[in-house]
Amino acid sequence: MAVFLFTGVFNNNEVKTFLDDNFLLNSEIAERLYHDFAKAMPVIDYHCHLPVQEIAADKNFDNLTQVWLNGDHYKWRAMRSNGVSEEYITGNRSDWEKFEKWAETVPYTLRNPLYHWTHLELQRYFDIHDILSPATARKIYDECTAKLQTPAYSVRNLLRKMRVTTIATTDDPLDNLQYHQQIKADGFDIQILPAFRPDKAMQVDDLQGINSYIDKLELLSETKIRNFGGYLDALKARHDYFAANGCVISDHGLEHMYSESYTMQEVEEIFVKVRSMGVLQPKEVAQFKSAMLYAFALWDHEKGWVQQYHLGALRNNNNRLLRQLGPDTGFDSIGDFTQAEALSRFLDRLDKTNQLTKTILYNLNPADNEVMAAMVGNFNDGSVAGKVQWGSAWWFLDQKEGMTRQINSLSNLGLLSRFVGMLTDSRSFLSFPRHEYFRRLLCNLFAEDIQNGELPNDVEWIGKVIQDICYNNAKTYFNF
Repeated sequence: MAVFLFTGVFNNNEVKTFLDDNFLLNSEIAERLYHDFAKAMPVIDYHCHLPVQEIAADKNFDNLTQVWLNGDHYKWRAMRSNGVSEEYITGNRSDWEKFEKWAETVPYTLRNPLYHWTHLELQRYFDIHDILSPATARKIYDECTAKLQTPAYSVRNLLRKMRVTTIATTDDPLDNLQYHQQIKADGFDIQILPAFRPDKAMQVDDLQGINSYIDKLELLSETKIRNFGGYLDALKARHDYFAANGCVISDHGLEHMYSESYTMQEVEEIFVKVRSMGVLQPKEVAQFKSAMLYAFALWDHEKGWVQQYHLGALRNNNNRLLRQLGPDTGFDSIGDFTQAEALSRFLDRLDKTNQLTKTILYNLNPADNEVMAAMVGNFNDGSVAGKVQWGSAWWFLDQKEGMTRQINSLSNLGLLSRFVGMLTDSRSFLSFPRHEYFRRLLCNLFAEDIQNGELPNDVEWIGKVIQDICYNNAKTYFNF
């Protein structure tokens, strides 16, 4: 496949070079804001799914496929859409054959964020400026693979290369956190902290799964869990354990918030029903989850943690391939759940007793953008700047248009200047250029307003606000 990079003039309009130093920066003001203020700021990635055991081992990947394609359901979805057979995606084909199919797919990802991310990652990590295609695949694969096998490309050095200072992983309450402990004992210069993600502890719509979970918690806690109160006590001990190991963040992945009315007697009866494998009614499921979420939120407030709620994913849509491949393999999508009323009840219940801790809300459905941006303003009480935050564009929305819409909605209904900025939400050690992508978009939006006379031409002050959004706000908010 021939590749042409046009850098000349067409119809009297200058055509910019693809992914040059001023990528996404459409004016001299935008260039100055990015290069003088945003570019050099360190990175705090306060929500991701990186495998912490690989950081503990300071792993070197054997080849580019292992670090770039394994576990990346963004790429898997694109390959399936391009007609690539599953044997080349999650199957038993060789790593080279899988990469070859990805290289065949990339030219067809034009205008998908994967096209930008792919080439940003090749540039930033490997200094490769070629366009990935079948014609360049072997050269790129071999060059990257050779680098990945050197000490400079170990996992820890990949993080250093991106100026990362702090990472919060996503961890189940039953995790013993041994790898976090090992990393801390090593004296690694980047903070790797756990985040408490108790989703499995409240999944009573899967009776077999929740009972297995409770059994494991009994073994871990060396106690017999006889009732709901005992269940909360055992989970609270895990919450305390996480805190003792540096955790300052909880995280919840929910279709929508649960804030059903309940009494403790009702929840105790539901717990007994769960342990006897009795089928729950939808109201009982909602009551149990509501009670769990409220308890978690009280513990978070007690410790001064930040709690995060990721709302709106419709998961495991393809049951045939779920049975074949398992969850988190690329078959989740955007749900159209009603969010506002239950979320308001939940936050208000905590606020009534002044037990609402710092909170970040994320929505997956862009139709909820203004709902979230308005909701956070209801519970900011002046005690902390940006106490309740609307989080960055998430998952299907963490691309150029989605991030731009999130920034604009937050600007219109809240204070963008107090925003805690971008995160990767990724399982890949090569995903950190997403922070750069966000920063370039942010600088360009501010520059457009300056050029249009909608903001004063005070580059120093606006540059400082941009630096705060990129790094300083998160550092202060999470007390890192």
